[in-house]
Amino acid sequence: MLIYCGIDWAERTHDVALVDDTGQLLAKRHITDDADGYKILLELLAEYGDTAENPIPVAIETSRGLLVAVLRTGKRQVFAINPMAAARYRDRHSVSRRKSDPGDALVLANILRTDMHAHRQLPDDSDLGRAISVLARAQQDSLWNRQQLANQLQSLLREYYPSAPAAFAAWTNGLCRPEARELLKAAPTPARAARLTRPQIQAALKRAGRQRGIDAEADRLREVFRGEWPHQPPLVEDALGKQMLALLIQLEAACAAADNLAEAVEEAFPQHPDAEILLSFPGLGIQLAARILAEIGDDRTRFADARGLKAYAGSSPITRASGKKSAITRRWVKNDRLNHAGYLWAFSALRHSPGAGAHYRRRREQGDWHAAAQRNLFNRMIGQLYHCLQHRRLFDERLVFPASPEATEAAAA
Repeated sequence: MLIYCGIDWAERTHDVALVDDTGQLLAKRHITDDADGYKILLELLAEYGDTAENPIPVAIETSRGLLVAVLRTGKRQVFAINPMAAARYRDRHSVSRRKSDPGDALVLANILRTDMHAHRQLPDDSDLGRAISVLARAQQDSLWNRQQLANQLQSLLREYYPSAPAAFAAWTNGLCRPEARELLKAAPTPARAARLTRPQIQAALKRAGRQRGIDAEADRLREVFRGEWPHQPPLVEDALGKQMLALLIQLEAACAAADNLAEAVEEAFPQHPDAEILLSFPGLGIQLAARILAEIGDDRTRFADARGLKAYAGSSPITRASGKKSAITRRWVKNDRLNHAGYLWAFSALRHSPGAGAHYRRRREQGDWHAAAQRNLFNRMIGQLYHCLQHRRLFDERLVFPASPEATEAAAA
């Protein structure tokens, strides 16, 4: 008799349900999210035939946390069911729209009983691969958080301190640079910035770590700060300066977190066996390659073929057909992190790979918009990445982008 387990996950407690292959409820438990609760769960599974050689499959609505880590020990199949999909299954069992945690656990168990083949179990990634995934996603989140804080600071400066954005506009990353933060700490208001002397500006630039062009940059900044700019009333300006300093503290913390996590990624990623293959692709550095690996994992059986990976990344188009109508559009349901990394990858590959640049221009000549041509290039590259990872080969420009007959004739002439 086959047994299936469903767990309705919550923050402090979980509901567990076991059903057999006929849909009969065999057992249900309410466990706590601690070591005692996990012990009760494992004992319950063992009571109904769970063994190391033949573990009971489990459905749960999350792919993270200690409970999932406990369940993934050994050969057990753990299925992370999307909550929206689970809600649709709930409607199959009841039209009254009633909902309860024990009932949701029963629904999850029945999902495996009836449609296990339609759902994908959690990939069997290595510990190093999962560690890189944690670091790469955290570093990506820290960058997004840093940019959000920088945008807030930029908006605030425009309200009372227009000389600051004008002074920092010439710098890459603008307000995220240490020079900009040091100057804002030294002069939180435009009135104080106008009184900054040349040695004070030079000292701020040196504290930020700048080593070249300090004298010329100090002269430029001093001229900008002493220009004619509109001002808020003095009391309002001072209050806005204090608000800016509070926001600046958050931005500095976000910048430090992004830098520390980037260093952690640079230390961990080269140790992975797939690192050499990923870094052989044009446009992929350590940070971006780590993000790609974090989303696709290192379980080579996760995707049945390259088409599955392309669909997961959102790079391949999708066809919607009904009757006489048919439309080919971009995918909206995808891994957003992988899709974002793919956009950056394709954009960078245009400048580092002659074949990628030619492929992009050819798509534009055929009528694609920039985004569509870049997405098509990402689709081509990630398909090749799947092939290289499966066969343990490095990227080869000549094989991925063979020269066209027209280019060969032009070269011969």
